[in-house]
Amino acid sequence: MQVPILNQKFYAEPSIFTADNLLREARRQKSISEGSIPTVCILDPDGDIANYLINNGRASLNPSWACYHTKLYNFSDHDVEYGIVPFVVGASFAVLVAEELFSTGCKLLISVTSAGQIVAVGQPPYFVLIERALRDEGTSYHYIPPSNYSAIDPNLLTDLMPAFENASIQVLGGATWTTDAPFRETLEAIAFARDEGILGVEMEAAALYAFAEAKQNAVICFAHITNQMAQIEGDFEKGADAGSRDALQVITLSAQQWVKSVEVEKPD
Repeated sequence: MQVPILNQKFYAEPSIFTADNLLREARRQKSISEGSIPTVCILDPDGDIANYLINNGRASLNPSWACYHTKLYNFSDHDVEYGIVPFVVGASFAVLVAEELFSTGCKLLISVTSAGQIVAVGQPPYFVLIERALRDEGTSYHYIPPSNYSAIDPNLLTDLMPAFENASIQVLGGATWTTDAPFRETLEAIAFARDEGILGVEMEAAALYAFAEAKQNAVICFAHITNQMAQIEGDFEKGADAGSRDALQVITLSAQQWVKSVEVEKPD
């Protein structure tokens, strides 16, 4: 039996319902005028990074963001302007917001999500630059044809690698498993993921990379390996300031490297 989610997918055809049209109506209903958002935006599913910035007076609400479901905050760090959207959890929600961000002016989207450890390559917390993600969710199948994994754009990955060579914080490269059902992470499913060499389990990357491939947008996903799925006491600790300062370092290094690569590609 072929499951319905794999049927009636016309990948080359445009969608009738678009982010542009949704945001147009949201602006009308909310009396929000069109405006700009930063070209580099962040998805912050846990909300810890955004809370850290807001509590320290570093982030302010963007008045032009018309999404029905979220708030966008502006902040700057090391001469780069960012927009950050907190509490965007799960594949479908992440891609919905990603569609809206790129529709509004975003050029690079960075997602930093908490993840559970699968293959133990260190003591949590640490970061993984997600190179590919196992497609155990539904959203990705609406953007690209079925396959086991979706992946970061290889050119973007190549551009990124120098960013972490001399970083004070360790960033590993590897694969994750994206699931829609975190409370269905069975022993058997975890064993399969471990056999695949998967470093962590999270809820957004496979869909975000499929969206990026289909729409030719720049998306970078990081897994902040913070836990062992509550199998030990004292799990889910991210470090100082809920890991926000470390996450901001990873984001800044990525954004700065992307800006350099974009400038190199500009014609004379």
